[in-house]
Amino acid sequence: MKSRLITAVVISILLLFVAVGCALSPGQGPGTTTEKGAPKPVEDLLKFVFNDPQYSFQAMRAAAVAPFGGADIGECLSTSYLITEGDDESWYREWLKLAQRIDKKGQDFEATKDTVSAQECYFRASNYYRTAEFFLHANPQDTRILQTWGKSRETFLKAASLSNGLIRPVEIPFEGTTLPGYYCQVDKTGAKRPLLIIHSGFDGTAEELYLANTVPALKRGFNCLLFEGPGQGRVIREQKIFFRYNWETVVTPVVDYAVKLPEVDAGRIALLGISLGGYLAPRAVAFEPRIKVCIPNGGVYDFHANLMRQMPMFTEAMLDNPQACAEIDKTIFGEMKTNPNIRWVFNDGMWKFGAKTPTEWVKATRPWTLKDVVSRIKCQVLVVDSENDKDMPGQAKQLFDALTCPKEFMLFTAEEGAGEHCQIGALVISAERIYGWLQRAL
Repeated sequence: MKSRLITAVVISILLLFVAVGCALSPGQGPGTTTEKGAPKPVEDLLKFVFNDPQYSFQAMRAAAVAPFGGADIGECLSTSYLITEGDDESWYREWLKLAQRIDKKGQDFEATKDTVSAQECYFRASNYYRTAEFFLHANPQDTRILQTWGKSRETFLKAASLSNGLIRPVEIPFEGTTLPGYYCQVDKTGAKRPLLIIHSGFDGTAEELYLANTVPALKRGFNCLLFEGPGQGRVIREQKIFFRYNWETVVTPVVDYAVKLPEVDAGRIALLGISLGGYLAPRAVAFEPRIKVCIPNGGVYDFHANLMRQMPMFTEAMLDNPQACAEIDKTIFGEMKTNPNIRWVFNDGMWKFGAKTPTEWVKATRPWTLKDVVSRIKCQVLVVDSENDKDMPGQAKQLFDALTCPKEFMLFTAEEGAGEHCQIGALVISAERIYGWLQRAL
């Protein structure tokens, strides 16, 4: 009885941490001064419409691709103001309405042969459908996930079809099936160019990668190959293939495919991993020598340790105790019924890792560390970090310090407006510095 009481108290504290975001350890950066003279944390300055950190971040994420044609600021603001904060159904409803309206505009433009305007609308609609779908992950069985994500991909494919062949959907052979992706070219001259392979992390899609990362890369002369692997995009939603820690088994078939493309200079291939991709990409290059440059943005050394940091009341000993795990899971499942934030975090994690319980998901992340393979990395690595990264704080520096290969560290600051996770809200600044470095490196 005493053990059960202690466990319940521990989990109650854990749930409080998750619910209010205390485990995110927000950094204190430069800010304004309040009336009482106390410094105002910079994260308060970067709130985008909403007070809730997750709602604010996701709304800013939707708007962040505006410079590259994936959004219009006015559309994002007017939609956000209609949403009831904390109401996931309200979030879905309003973003879906916007996506459908812009989708229809694209169809109307295409019907009048205005393909430029049609493509612009389809790109924006794709991003808005993706944004609408985000909080549906609180219930992975929700049929609207497939429907809404499907519309995001469908509208992107419509935009791609209007690119004169410069954006081409591809299927990359992989373990008896295929991985979806897009091969994006600077032009149709057939000239051999350096290739940038890009993949996302925990919740991104290949379509978002084009809008956020590929457009500025193409402007700088890089052909790009985007793909979704296990746990991501179509691969988890339709193919139901779960995340895996040994990402080299994913990237090597992608490189096999890439080197056969006639426009690819096989001696100049780079790999960019976004968010949790900051673990996946370094893991892959530890075993794939054909990649000459790796850019983890932001770098992740030990995903399991980072997850445990966010859930400070978990201990490895508790996770190895079946009785404790049963009590923990019971408590978390109970809280998930009424707390949407907790419901989203654990359901999304269990879904993408193929876990049946919260503790099973946390235990499944144990192999997700680079400590045993980091010494194998030989290529040049640019480790990217963001000053106010509340998702993976300190992880990029740990990775950088552990690397023994040629390496550089690039920090984005709150002062320049780029301190958020993966520089969300400052993608132009991000592209200028990262791709400028990559041009010199290749």
